[in-house]
Amino acid sequence: MRVWCCYTLSSQEAEVAVTLWWGATHRPLHCHSRAGFAAPAGLLALLWLALWPLFGSQTAYAAPVLVLPVQDAIGPASADHIVRAIHRAEEAGTPLVILQLDTPGGLDSSMRQIIQAILASRVPVATYVSPQGARAASAGTYILYASHIAAMAPATTLGAATPVAIGLPGIKPGSEAPERGESEPGKPARDGSKPSAAKPESAAKPASGPADAMTAKRVHDAAAFIRGLAQQHGRNAVWAERAVREAVSLTAAEALREKVVDIVAADIPDLLAQIDGRTVRMAEGELKLATRGLPSETLLPDWRHRLLSVIANPSFALILMMVGIYGLIFEFSSPGFGVPGVVGAICLLLALFALQMLPVNYAALGLILLGMALLGAELLTPSFGVLGVGGVVAFIAGGILLFDRDVPGLGIPLPLIFGLAASSAALVMLGGGMAMRARRAPVVSGREEMLGAQGQVLEVEGGEAWAQVRGERWAVVSELPLATGQRVRVTGIRGLTLQVQPEPDRSASHGGNS
Repeated sequence: MRVWCCYTLSSQEAEVAVTLWWGATHRPLHCHSRAGFAAPAGLLALLWLALWPLFGSQTAYAAPVLVLPVQDAIGPASADHIVRAIHRAEEAGTPLVILQLDTPGGLDSSMRQIIQAILASRVPVATYVSPQGARAASAGTYILYASHIAAMAPATTLGAATPVAIGLPGIKPGSEAPERGESEPGKPARDGSKPSAAKPESAAKPASGPADAMTAKRVHDAAAFIRGLAQQHGRNAVWAERAVREAVSLTAAEALREKVVDIVAADIPDLLAQIDGRTVRMAEGELKLATRGLPSETLLPDWRHRLLSVIANPSFALILMMVGIYGLIFEFSSPGFGVPGVVGAICLLLALFALQMLPVNYAALGLILLGMALLGAELLTPSFGVLGVGGVVAFIAGGILLFDRDVPGLGIPLPLIFGLAASSAALVMLGGGMAMRARRAPVVSGREEMLGAQGQVLEVEGGEAWAQVRGERWAVVSELPLATGQRVRVTGIRGLTLQVQPEPDRSASHGGNS
């Protein structure tokens, strides 16, 4: 591990050190008396005192600051990357970790995993909403509140932290905003009446049904969670709760004025300069930051995290599942080829790995599997479109309901769902058309299959002729003379002998008789 030491000796300290070193190395030593031993020892002691600031400096604050860019939805891949990076910073003695955040939100489980790592970290973590135009919405707001330093770049936003349920569309978190005619606590009502007092939670309206009860439970839990994070670092807890209950948002300037964030910085060097000398509350106590002028090092996700991010993408997971199931269907319908089965098994296992990391609506997953099973049945046993239409409808319904499209980074685009359904329908129609043509074709086998087949005379000897028909050697007879190499057509079968008729062939030479 490379460590950069930023301490520089002053001119006086350097002069003293050089003088002591010269005296210690060039002065003759007289070891025959106690004074001879005391003089070098005193010089070495003075030399140690002169160099003490160099060896006593804290190398942790001389190491570079670790910057982690997060520019996508918070998911399993980004959570694993951030947690591993924080542990790496602890082992390396990094003075500060900066989460450069630009996210629309993400999964609650991944968000809580990141927050737990931040709260337990021995290294201070600063969340910096950057670059300009970035946002820290939903899960990003919670991460910002959990960080030891909360900072934003100009022209950035945060908020809209209302939790969204994973499930059927239309089941949304209930708004805790004031009803019509009422007002927010401390603000005049719309009709000009006196401001309404804040209602205690015990006076909240009862839930009207199971869905409302679950929504209220989820919102209250999220509000308490972010309120605790705000109290942990002395930030605005009232606005934090409004961000959860009312989905409000703030700009960078407004967030600084409302004491939601600590700093508005133009870039990372400006951020390091502004937080220099601040005291932050860590898990083991308070810590004073010394960050002015420190270098920074950007840590990007490695190939493992990039691959995990692609696999955990809901759209890619749906494609993998579709390819896997169809590959197995093709392998079972025509065994022996091998490639469809191998590819299908790999894709299906990767899809299952992705789905176990994501919050899945299992009823919707069942609809998708039912739809693909119906499409496969239509492909194997055509039912004139009945199974195929049912399969397409089930697949589309399952794709829409599999993930909530309102959860940032989790919704499957409708064009992709309809495109996959259309490709499945086209595949079924193609297979059904081939099956119908095969049914309409005349059934030929055995003797009937040989009628009309063409072959070539192999040899004519002693009144007997032999020809190759369909890759086999047959005895043939003909009413017309045959010659070696002549093309013939089968006109009948008599026992194990084929009755043939010579085909016109200008290059043939007429030889023996049959």
